[in-house]
This record gives sequence, structure tokens and C-alpha cells, in this order.
Amino acid sequence: MSLANRLVGNRPDGTCIEVTYGPFAAVFERNASIAITGAVAPVSVNGSLRRFHTTLPINAGDVVEIGRPSAGLRFYVAVAGEFRAEEFLGSTSTYMPAKLGGLSGRALQKGDVLEVKIDVPAPPIFETPTNLILTLGNSYALRSTEGPDYSEDLNSLWTTQYTVTRRASRIGIELDGYFPKPDTQENLPSAAIFPGALQLPPKGRGFLLLPDCQTTGGYPHVLQVNKSDRHLLGQVRPDDSIIFLRRSAEQARADLAQKNALLKDWVGEVNW
Repeated sequence: MSLANRLVGNRPDGTCIEVTYGPFAAVFERNASIAITGAVAPVSVNGSLRRFHTTLPINAGDVVEIGRPSAGLRFYVAVAGEFRAEEFLGSTSTYMPAKLGGLSGRALQKGDVLEVKIDVPAPPIFETPTNLILTLGNSYALRSTEGPDYSEDLNSLWTTQYTVTRRASRIGIELDGYFPKPDTQENLPSAAIFPGALQLPPKGRGFLLLPDCQTTGGYPHVLQVNKSDRHLLGQVRPDDSIIFLRRSAEQARADLAQKNALLKDWVGEVNW
């Protein structure tokens, strides 16, 4: 999302459209500049193929279409001046379980009309630097640290490959594979939980939390995907594979500092 905003001159956390799997189509009623980043999918303007990761000038009446991605799951559409959206607690993100933010707290529907928040001059044509474009596939290695309920009898978590099931949403994704039973009781007192947490419910499959997850939980929190790799979770789709790479807390801080340094010159400060 930050990369799409950079291409149209917005702040890194400017309001964008997030599209899960697609397809997506929109008719523009006014001239605009847009950018599309994220999952790899075909994009066209009036039937002519265009590219991701570049500024796209759009004329009034143009039709933008994006197909289903061949790799990754979500792509992001930014417009110069940002999309207008409802704000809740300082954010315009849509949280559908509580019907908050975005457009009436729901997913976009055919016929919805979105407005540009601020009239701005057309930005220059930019392209995302090659070293910042993710190479997406069907397997992910996620740098992670031990969670508060981790114990040494869970060491196989670092050597096992897991497969994402069909149970997947912005709340979290279920993982299939061998999960040893943790050396803790199944239901613990509720404690704070974060996106990127791997919990082990009693059914035997792991559940990896995403941005719309709850704020507290009572299942064992055995691993935590580090901030440096947490953005990858939004691109994981059913049947993809995941392995966890063990990192210490010090290594995790260093990884995040390196990621911030990589992005800073192009995007600026990113709020993870």
C-alpha cells in the first residue's frame, strides 16, 4: 500500500482500495493518476495492458480492469489525492466484523461511487525501484520469534512446512501440518494478542492472525511473525506453504531496522 501511495504522491498510509483476489473494475468520471501494487495480476485501461508499480494517468471515462492474481492474494489501488473514506479512531481502514470505517464499514459493491479526498496536480510518472518489488510465489519463509507460550517441546515448528487451508480471511489463516501439543494448558487466561501471532487451538491446527484479529486471546501464543515480514501475510493464499525462520529478539530488531532503511529513501517513514 505504501508503494502505491508513493507512486501517486500520497503519504505512505493514504487511503487505498484493497482488493482480495479480484477481479476488479472501475470507471473514472474524472481525470486522475493511479497506481496498482501488490499481487501479480493483469491490468488494463480501456482494454490495453498496463503495468503494476508505475504511475498511470487516467482520463475521464476510462475503464480500469484488474484480473485475478497468478501469485499473491491482495493488490492495492491508490489515487492521487487519496480516496475519501469514513474515519474511526484515526483510521479509514474498513473493519467489516464491526462495520466500521471505509464506506459504511462494508466491502465495496458494484455501483459504489468513491470520491477523491483532495484535488491535487497530476504527479510525475514514477516507477517503484526494482529492489523494492516483492517476488511473490506460493511459498513463504517468515522470520519469527518465540511467543510467550513457547516451550522447547515445540522445536519442530522451526523445521516443519505448513500448508494454508481454505479457512482464511483478514482475521487469520489456518495452517495444516504437524503441530506438537504445547507444554501449557489449552485455554489460558486471556492476554494481549497481535497480528502475526501463531496460536494453537485444541483442534490441532495452527491459526496465524492477520490485521483484523481480536485484541486478546486464550489459546497458546507460541510464535510471533516479526514486523519485518508481517506484510507478507496479506499475500498468502490457500494451498500456499509456510515455514518459520527462527530469529532472536535482537535479530528481529535488526531485521526491522534494515527493512526501514531500505524503504526510507523511497517511501519515507512507514508505520508498521
